[in-house]
Amino acid sequence: MAQQHRTDESRRVDRGEETDAVDDALEEDLSKGEIFEVLRNQRRRYVLHYLKQDGRPVELGDLAQQVAAWEYETTLEGVTPEQRKRVYTTLQQTHLPKMDEAGILAFDSDAGRIEATDRTRDITVYLEIVPGHEFAWRELYLSLGAVGCALVAALWLEIYPLTLLSDLTWAGIVSVTVTATAVAHIYYERQMRLGRGEQPPELSFGDD
Repeated sequence: MAQQHRTDESRRVDRGEETDAVDDALEEDLSKGEIFEVLRNQRRRYVLHYLKQDGRPVELGDLAQQVAAWEYETTLEGVTPEQRKRVYTTLQQTHLPKMDEAGILAFDSDAGRIEATDRTRDITVYLEIVPGHEFAWRELYLSLGAVGCALVAALWLEIYPLTLLSDLTWAGIVSVTVTATAVAHIYYERQMRLGRGEQPPELSFGDD
């Protein structure tokens, strides 16, 4: 009986640990969802881009000046006092506290200082999450797959003029196309990464 009791207790402990692990996973997923929701705002993405460039603590005034320059597409010297004040106020009262709450950065409102956190450095945010900047890579790969299947069927049926090229030649063409698409995808994602380059990617690439 004592052995049975210990076995039951051990099972309850194991189930408790499993429940804790599931709860932690759900909490982590929720945090990621909250982070991406926070960063759907352009001004907050500019803040993250600025922090990720060198990772050093920054002053709120300097941050507001740079964000205003990006937002109004001008130089640091070209930012007007009104533009700087408008950005400064919203950063101080709204955006930075929200990002601090999500753990994306550390904001000392009294000192007016912003620092990167471990989460800041770990987050990789691409412009693809921003409405209006998505590129339908999944649809592109699906289209390539459909074209490949159609090509195989056409070659099997010996449809002219596809038969003018050998099967090996067509296989090479398909392989090169898929490889080139994958390379373009990797390049695009790297260019869309916040913290890369002098300007945020949405300014470097511009809106189409």
